Amino acid sequence: MKNRKIKMLLIAFAAIAAVTLAIAGKIENENKTFLSVATASTGGTYYPMGVGLANVWSIQLKQDGIQVTGQSSAGSIENIDLLQKNEAQLAILQSLLAIEAYQGVRNFEGRAYGELRSISMLWPNVEHFVMLENKVKDGTLNDIAGTRFSVGPQASGTEQSTLIILQGVNLSKKTISPEYLGYGDTVSAMRDGRLDGGALPAGVPAAAVTDMYASGVPSRILDVTDEQMASINAIANSWFRFVIKPDTYPRQTKEVVTIAQPNILVTISPIDEKIVYDLTKAMFENLPEVHQVHSAAKYISLENALKGVSVPLHLGAYKYYREAGVDIPDYLIPPEAQTLSATEAL
Repeated sequence: MKNRKIKMLLIAFAAIAAVTLAIAGKIENENKTFLSVATASTGGTYYPMGVGLANVWSIQLKQDGIQVTGQSSAGSIENIDLLQKNEAQLAILQSLLAIEAYQGVRNFEGRAYGELRSISMLWPNVEHFVMLENKVKDGTLNDIAGTRFSVGPQASGTEQSTLIILQGVNLSKKTISPEYLGYGDTVSAMRDGRLDGGALPAGVPAAAVTDMYASGVPSRILDVTDEQMASINAIANSWFRFVIKPDTYPRQTKEVVTIAQPNILVTISPIDEKIVYDLTKAMFENLPEVHQVHSAAKYISLENALKGVSVPLHLGAYKYYREAGVDIPDYLIPPEAQTLSATEAL
């Protein structure tokens, strides 16, 4: 009987302890902000970049109760869907797809996502338009006309961005003989003489381009003129000037003047201004830790923050950049900031 009473008391104490812990946990959760950043598949750069940034934010903003985690996804288009469903509050997007979603054009025709907001450029995808030497005339994108040219795998981000670039220089699938090859296959086909050139956008140095030069394929990377860049951006304002320095690749003795499209960090306008301000500040004021996240993270800096970004900034990021003295183009000023300014003027 005595043992039974002791057992009952122990059960009662355990129940009270469980309730106490549950209440404590609930209070702790109420004081925390949980955020998820949508990335892409685990094999690319998006995923380790997102997870790494999430760790930096969680450590630096722990005292503010902000905890961030990275989640894998199918990439930019799914990431926009995750933001719309509030299954992610942050996301990494290809700049081109971000502006398409915001404007409701091409892939997002009739489905404009006006709540989309930018935070920062993260790292650039550098456009490598490669061409066999015997097809080179003026050494620019003009040389693609009439060639057997790979625009990238069908339905890929490479194909979508390449077709817009071609449109910007008055070319299309009708003015070339298009192929739909991956990076390695493009270089192999050029080596075998089955292809004249191809689009290989990637971070620098790009492995396929290194292989192209190192294996002796008689070829080069084409330049993009200022006029060509302006025409391309008139269609989709997503590219900025990028110079590939000499000797970046084997046998590449001259600089290549090309363009790059950024991968950008985005959120949505309903996210609290202070949270986004804190995230932006923590990223730029802890750059040594951020640059250790991934080799591509070395591009993250205030100097590069707005390069190629076309979707308006979130109010929190806008506030931080103003305090940091960053020159903000008018088209990146958040609609919310313009509304506030109009209200203050009354």
